Amino acid sequence: MKQLSKTIIIAGLTALVTFPAFGQSFEAGWEAANSGDYATALKNWKPLAELGDAKAQFNLGYMYSEGQGVPQNYNAASEWFRRAAEQGNTSAQYYLGKIYKDGQGVAQDYSEAAKWFRRAAEQGSALAQYILGKMYKDGQGVPQNDNEAVSWFHLAAEQGSSLAQNSLGNMYDNGRGVPQDYSEAAEWYRHAAEQGYVLAQHNLGMMYQGGWGVPQNYSEAVSWFRLAAEQGYASAQLDIGIMYSRGQGVPQNYSEAAEWYRRAAEQEYASAQLNLGNMYNYGQGVPQNYSEAVSWYRLAAEQGYDLAQYNLGIMYENGQGIPQNYSEAVSWYRRAAEQGHDLSQYNLGSMYRDGKGVPQNYSEAISWLRLAAEQGYAKAQYNLGTIYGNSHGVPQDDSKAASWYRLAAEQGYASAQFNLSVLYWDGEGVTSNPVMSHMLEILAAAQGIENAKTNRDIKLELLSREQIAEAQRMATEWRVGTPLPYYDDFTTWP
Repeated sequence: MKQLSKTIIIAGLTALVTFPAFGQSFEAGWEAANSGDYATALKNWKPLAELGDAKAQFNLGYMYSEGQGVPQNYNAASEWFRRAAEQGNTSAQYYLGKIYKDGQGVAQDYSEAAKWFRRAAEQGSALAQYILGKMYKDGQGVPQNDNEAVSWFHLAAEQGSSLAQNSLGNMYDNGRGVPQDYSEAAEWYRHAAEQGYVLAQHNLGMMYQGGWGVPQNYSEAVSWFRLAAEQGYASAQLDIGIMYSRGQGVPQNYSEAAEWYRRAAEQEYASAQLNLGNMYNYGQGVPQNYSEAVSWYRLAAEQGYDLAQYNLGIMYENGQGIPQNYSEAVSWYRRAAEQGHDLSQYNLGSMYRDGKGVPQNYSEAISWLRLAAEQGYAKAQYNLGTIYGNSHGVPQDDSKAASWYRLAAEQGYASAQFNLSVLYWDGEGVTSNPVMSHMLEILAAAQGIENAKTNRDIKLELLSREQIAEAQRMATEWRVGTPLPYYDDFTTWP
């Protein structure tokens, strides 16, 4: 059975000074409560509370809120807290605010909660200051105001509140209510982390991992992640697993990585479930086991994690760890695609294009491929080009084909570079430009496209020395991710 909090003990000791006539009764209640004899504590404190002793009223409210010596009764708790709070009892003001915030024994009322938290905060309650700051940060019961939030967090943090120190670190980290300052953020995270606050330990680890506000130091990052992970914090368990997987700050160790992923995964942390599934899929740190991979992917996928839904779709499409089922693959690709996952949009479009798991439907295929292509996925851009260029379910449109090929080609997609080179040679969908065609052949050939090598060599016999030189120069100077030349950029054609 829980003992009364330290707040009650302090309240009792103060009451001895305020109400000497009842000192023995209050002290007896305090001793009884701390020995677990709540019935005796109630017997001693209730008369004091009814006579108006604010500290006895608070203690009585606490007993009702916790169900200590009396049936738990939030209505009674709120009444006793209110009596004490109206007399200026700081602890009662805080707990009355909490009751309104949580809607226990009273209708939930954030404004009323903020009122009572403010009264306690103005009397120096660090916990009330922290919660009032949080309410300003979230706009809960008060107008959203990051500056006010920072002010209250500061007051609580300077009293040593680890919750407030971590929150203040977050405000500096994100530049909310204060200029963004990673060094200041790291310092406040450190104050809280050194008190053992798990979120701050993880946050400080992140700062060392990224080199934000502190020199990048993977070993330090691992140390702080480990402290949080050993307290059971799933995000830290995931991150220390990633560090072992990458060999950052620790020797690379897939077995250790898998173990930390498992700890987080067993807490239903979707990212860890995905990572553990990947370990089983590829046999890293654990024996390769497609069925286990599917199990972990499914757990993450059912939480709505798009990457896991995508991976689960692949397992169904390929029949790995589960019977091959194109319809199931389509179902999981669709869930991820509807969240905007580009690879899933591409795969779903491909299933419609090929009639796998769904009736063949080029219109649907184009819709999903376009969504992926518009996010910059080169393979989708290339496939859209082939659909328009080969009139698959749509009228042939070489201009649209060329546009999509160009986007993929600019990302270095070799097949798109080759197809675009053919269009430039034939003048289909674009203005004919043999020099541009040769440049693209050179790029595609360098990536091993055999047809591009053949065409490149043929052009050496067909183009002038100047044209060949210009195409070679442009191919050498061009960089992946930059625009390809346009018609006016050439001097040797027409």
